[in-house]
Amino acid sequence: MNDDDEKPLDPAAERIVAKVRWLMLIGGGTMLIGIAAIFAVIGYRVFKGEGSVASADVVAQLPKGARIVSTAVAEDRIAVTIETGGAIEIRTFDAKTLKPAGRLRFTIEP
Repeated sequence: MNDDDEKPLDPAAERIVAKVRWLMLIGGGTMLIGIAAIFAVIGYRVFKGEGSVASADVVAQLPKGARIVSTAVAEDRIAVTIETGGAIEIRTFDAKTLKPAGRLRFTIEP
């Protein structure tokens, strides 16, 4: 069969085909907008001007006789576990600025 041999669609079928075309255009447009948004976010994060790098000259003072047990980095925090006089303490610092962010002390019940 040739394409020339096909019969024209009745008006109800033409309305359905037109509606499906509109739905396809809307779906395709939405997908293109979504992909463009993803590329925009990726581009923003790659080219974001985050120029504030912490200097390496920061000194954090520990209590006398304290020793560092462990260190860890998670997201934008640095955690340092310190043992001082039999007590454990966790100090957290902001990874970008290296400023103290918090302190958690553990003691033994008497």
